[in-house]
Amino acid sequence: MATPEVERKRGHLAALSIAAVVIILGIPLWWRTTQTYRAWLPVNQINDLAKLQLQLSVDVEVVFARGTLSPEQQKKVPLTQARHEEHKVDEDTTLRYRYDTKYRTATVMEEDALNKPSAAEADLSLHTLSESPCGSVVVYVIPESSLLLLEDVEVYIGERRTALLRIGTQMRVGKTPQQVLAHLEPRIKQVLQVMSFSHADVTAALSDRVRLSPGSKESRADSMRAFKSSPGYEITFSLLNPDPKSHNLDWDIEGAVQQYIQPLLTKLSPLANFSIDSQILYYAMLGVNPRFDSSLSAYTLNADSLAHVINPVEARLGSNAASSNPVLNFLLYVPDAKHAPLFIHDHNKQEVPSNAFHSPRWGGIMVYNVNGLYGPGDVFPVNININMAKVMGVFLAQLRLMLGVQSPAPPPGFRVEPRGSAGLAHWELDRLMWSRTVENVATATTTITSLAQLLDQIGNIVINDNIAQQVSNTVTSLQLAVAELEAGNLGFALQYSKEAILASERAFFDPSLLHLLYFPDDQKFAIYIPLFLPMCVPILLSLLKIASEVRQRRRDKKAKKD
Repeated sequence: MATPEVERKRGHLAALSIAAVVIILGIPLWWRTTQTYRAWLPVNQINDLAKLQLQLSVDVEVVFARGTLSPEQQKKVPLTQARHEEHKVDEDTTLRYRYDTKYRTATVMEEDALNKPSAAEADLSLHTLSESPCGSVVVYVIPESSLLLLEDVEVYIGERRTALLRIGTQMRVGKTPQQVLAHLEPRIKQVLQVMSFSHADVTAALSDRVRLSPGSKESRADSMRAFKSSPGYEITFSLLNPDPKSHNLDWDIEGAVQQYIQPLLTKLSPLANFSIDSQILYYAMLGVNPRFDSSLSAYTLNADSLAHVINPVEARLGSNAASSNPVLNFLLYVPDAKHAPLFIHDHNKQEVPSNAFHSPRWGGIMVYNVNGLYGPGDVFPVNININMAKVMGVFLAQLRLMLGVQSPAPPPGFRVEPRGSAGLAHWELDRLMWSRTVENVATATTTITSLAQLLDQIGNIVINDNIAQQVSNTVTSLQLAVAELEAGNLGFALQYSKEAILASERAFFDPSLLHLLYFPDDQKFAIYIPLFLPMCVPILLSLLKIASEVRQRRRDKKAKKD
């Protein structure tokens, strides 16, 4: 039979063994199995992208036609020339612009195209010979004797990416090539301000993410008017018939969309995907009662009351629950017989020619008056065929405005070719692509930077491999987009920027990020303490008892020695 001393040593050994197993094996195993999984993220690269240092490059080609340069001048004209510009958006963001200009003389086929009867035909022929890449600009310098331009027109901007610039014959005599180029440079710079991106466009694209200077109010107003960049848009055309008993409305919306809207959306397909639907709403009334103006013998809606028109109508439009894309609403309202005709007045009490108005980042409303009806002998309901050409002309202008398609006012001496059936010139598409690419890069950078800061501040959020992959894809796409912008490849830069913004949004809105967001450490202790405390208390007491006995034994030995 074991002695009490042996039993005591055996108990001490058992307590120490259990404590060792708990400390060496149990605690690390528990810590490992309850640890939040967090995949690796390229934090340093994300911090580098947050600086948003962009350089935009434009390829400019200046082609001299026959009769603009003498043979001696042609031999001395430089082949290439680069011009750099830097602009401050705010104290932290610097944008660099680079214009790579190439000079050459026109080929035989280009000379034949420049001999066409009109500038529009010459523009089409030049485009047929060689299609310029996205974002580039080609300026053809023609002699003063050319009949392509009118006398009061010095610069013609076509529907494509080409411009015609007239030069005087006096530049051929006694002028060096540098003097000729210096003479052309102001006009070429004006051409680039019209056909390529401008500082105002880029500033507007960054308006939600930088602090604009007081002189940039116009840029901010333009940016607030248009919808922000999105992978897709939903376009809804609605016909509002407030009084079906008075009139029976007929509109060929399908044919009108195919004729007027679809060509524009086809050209805008590199930017986003578009879906179109239409509806007819009966007994849909405006939220404001129009006032009768006896001087006009008509009802009027003032600009101050237009803001109250949208909310009641919007409740009838329905919501697009199947998609998260922005919705562009275009409403055609035909007044009832009691409030016809109905005209919209601006802030100056002047009648709006289009009889329509738009709401920024929402859509537009047009009031369609029916003239010559609602007489004493009319039989109700009156059949009304809506003139879709008139309606779509207004909606097309509003759609361009909502999507951010802006054409700056040309300088004096410029003539801009009217837009064709597509409703969008090639260089207008390029301007929009520049601003959308910059906006996508800025948005994706802001999103991924915010996500990295959030994950750094809240340590118990799970970062699974899918989120890490999306973050890495975002960083890679942003780096490629910035590199393509610097190289002047606008098409590739836009594509990479779209991939970046899609990947960043998938990572930021991943549902797995919310699983442990509201499971802080104090709740963990509340769960695990009832499990581990009953086991840990006896072990801890045994260790304290062993430590106390060891100290007592040492004191006894010391006392015997003394």
